[in-house]
Amino acid sequence: MALTTEQLEQIEFNKAQQAMFNKLESVRMAKELLMENDRNKPVGERGISANDVTNFANTLAQYINQ
Repeated sequence: MALTTEQLEQIEFNKAQQAMFNKLESVRMAKELLMENDRNKPVGERGISANDVTNFANTLAQYINQ
């Protein structure tokens, strides 16, 4: 029995929604890990940029998707 167009669209929507959730979760994890690592640095050397979080999140997402 073939799936209806509505069912196929729902499946695609669910896939896209899950992909977005995974990406957001990667960003959250990256931020938390970078912040935790930053706490171990001397006060004058601390600092996390948005690029740091984005790059680390992309690295996590690539690792997860392998």
